[in-house]
Amino acid sequence: MKNIFLSRISLAVLFLLAATTLTNCVHVHDTRKTVVVKQKPLPPGQAKKIYGDKSAKKHAPGHNK
Repeated sequence: MKNIFLSRISLAVLFLLAATTLTNCVHVHDTRKTVVVKQKPLPPGQAKKIYGDKSAKKHAPGHNK
């Protein structure tokens, strides 16, 4: 009877030891990073080249010629 009681206690201690070692190994990293990139406005000449226009006039909002 004493032998069974000791084996159950040792089994419970072994289970608790295994559970605590496994829970300590789990580490969660937050991989989401917020990156804010400020983009400069596209120069009128570059916009003209991208869109295939002959004139950069409509891509330059501040110039009214």
